[in-house]
Amino acid sequence: MIVLFGGEKGGAGKSTLATNIAAIRTFDQPHTLLIDTDRQSTASFWCSIRNDHTINPRINSIQQYGTEVRDKIISLNHEFQDIIIDAGGRDSPELRASLLISNIAIFPLRPSQFDLWTIGRIGILVEKAKEINESLEAYIVVNLASTHPWVQEISNMRALTQDFKMLKIFNTNIYDRIVYRKAALNGLSVIEYKPQDPKATNEITNLYKEIF
Repeated sequence: MIVLFGGEKGGAGKSTLATNIAAIRTFDQPHTLLIDTDRQSTASFWCSIRNDHTINPRINSIQQYGTEVRDKIISLNHEFQDIIIDAGGRDSPELRASLLISNIAIFPLRPSQFDLWTIGRIGILVEKAKEINESLEAYIVVNLASTHPWVQEISNMRALTQDFKMLKIFNTNIYDRIVYRKAALNGLSVIEYKPQDPKATNEITNLYKEIF
């Protein structure tokens, strides 16, 4: 399966989710590949930290840019059971090319007005991609949500996404927890970081189960 993490704007935590899901998937399926198509190279840097500290399991990863992304992924698809793509947080050639061959496209969004304004543009991208890739499934995932229980941003976001028939929304919400940043700093996923944060571990595991 080819799983794409993309977006229309930066700062939504796309690379954090892509790397965490790649790590969890590698535990279950060693023939998993993480492809970094974002020129900021966040996912690749995370992998290099992991390799420097000889953390197991090793994450298979490559970098690929430009419209050649599509052909590269097609050529590698028979070598790996699953491919996870970390695309840039913008409407880029890499994002558009990846949409044409992905089984699932996941768009992390913060439950903020600035991110909500991008849903319409995401819907257009998905609609165009489905003209070629008819089986593409596209999802929004609420990410970096406030942990304050009285904040109504999540319910507002879920209500808005109902207007876009091309997009579904995952049941799992991912919250803004410092453990995600601590884990990334050490080349780890949150399920590997010690001491473990049960809430973060539970939510990222639930998201993983929704994807796979």
